[in-house]
Amino acid sequence: MKFLRRLFVFALLAVAATSHAAGPEPLWTLTGFAQPESAVFAANQNVIYVSNINGDPTVKDGNGFISKVSPDGKMIKRDWLRGLNAPKGLGYKNGLLYIADIDELLVVDTGNGRVKSRHKAAGAKFLNDVALDAGGRVYVSDLLANTIWRLNGASLGVMLSSAKLEGPNGLLVEGDKLIVGSWGVLSGNGFETSSEGYLQSVDRTSNALEARFAPIPFANIDGLVSDGKGGYIISDWLHGNVYKVSATGEATLWLLLEQGSADIAIGPAKRLLVPMMLNDELRAYAID
Repeated sequence: MKFLRRLFVFALLAVAATSHAAGPEPLWTLTGFAQPESAVFAANQNVIYVSNINGDPTVKDGNGFISKVSPDGKMIKRDWLRGLNAPKGLGYKNGLLYIADIDELLVVDTGNGRVKSRHKAAGAKFLNDVALDAGGRVYVSDLLANTIWRLNGASLGVMLSSAKLEGPNGLLVEGDKLIVGSWGVLSGNGFETSSEGYLQSVDRTSNALEARFAPIPFANIDGLVSDGKGGYIISDWLHGNVYKVSATGEATLWLLLEQGSADIAIGPAKRLLVPMMLNDELRAYAID
């Protein structure tokens, strides 16, 4: 658990934050998870899937699992899919659940709860967020390797690898662009950064990294979703902040939470789902 101890040390160095000191109170809070990292809402099933790391997020220990949650915040089945390692980012489309698990992308048939296929990302260090486009291609970030992978059909390959990605974490498909939220420039000491992250984009046709449009580093970005109004909502794992970001890149603090606000998602009734990794909770907030 050295990883978690390091993060607690970082928290002491960060600006002190009190739970719910800013922004709305949660509509509901569900406890009982084990380091929940990501959530995704399967609208056609009316269910929320939640990934649980349940251990060191870098170790293949077989402790990870996926939970199923109802739209009103009730646990349907805590250990719906077991035997994973350290599952993080989730994506969902047409009955298939996509799971980033350290160095492979798993595709699970939610109808029977079985792994349909596994796609090894050779050389991957820390697969993290997952995003899907309308054509069925799947994008996966690798924070520690400064790489974005893409699954096209049955082939998983590198889309872009560049130090300029500066710790790619949150991903969002937006038209012909892939919006990327960076964790920041890694200092070489674990997940500590020498500068914070920002938003930039990648052209999904040319794979070219384009000029960042949130030019001022402002957060250790984890989750990234659209606000439905042309802007974005992002979570800052290290500081517990949740920001609203305009289409032109201006960031405004919206929620001030505890450390560990992980890979957020848009849930039923346009609620923001926030996995609180260090609290073992999933919270839902109304988006105004």
